[in-house]
Amino acid sequence: MGQIAVIGAAAASPEEYETALTVGCLIARHHETLVCGGLSGVMEAACRGAREQGGLTIGIVPDTGNGNGFLDTVIRTGLGHARNVLVAQSSDAVIAIGGSYGTLSEIAIALKTKRPVFGLKTWDIEGVVMCATPEEAIIRAVNAARLFPLYRSPRAGPGSP
Repeated sequence: MGQIAVIGAAAASPEEYETALTVGCLIARHHETLVCGGLSGVMEAACRGAREQGGLTIGIVPDTGNGNGFLDTVIRTGLGHARNVLVAQSSDAVIAIGGSYGTLSEIAIALKTKRPVFGLKTWDIEGVVMCATPEEAIIRAVNAARLFPLYRSPRAGPGSP
């Protein structure tokens, strides 16, 4: 099971919310773990979709709160925007939905650390693979996550490759 980050604005448009809901459902159906910033908007919608399909959700929140109500695991960082680094680097692939500057920072970190980024109506920058539908984004993200160098035995012990 890989970890796919879903990133986007906490103040999502209705279209972004619906897209994120679908993305979350599809992540769960592919038996991947959803990682996000744990707040509202795109993050909440993706978590809601994943939970409705029995998926696992992890929120890396910027403060000491509990995040949205659809999180299975909450990682309270107290780091503010610096937690964006943790979201990006905790993933094997990233799906960006809409978003503002926080999303842009997560995209930049993901690209800098060689994580594949798939976009749905988000920042059109070099390195982001734009997708037409949530289904396309999921297929690409799942395949990329399974090829990502860190996608090996996540619980491998010392001396493991």
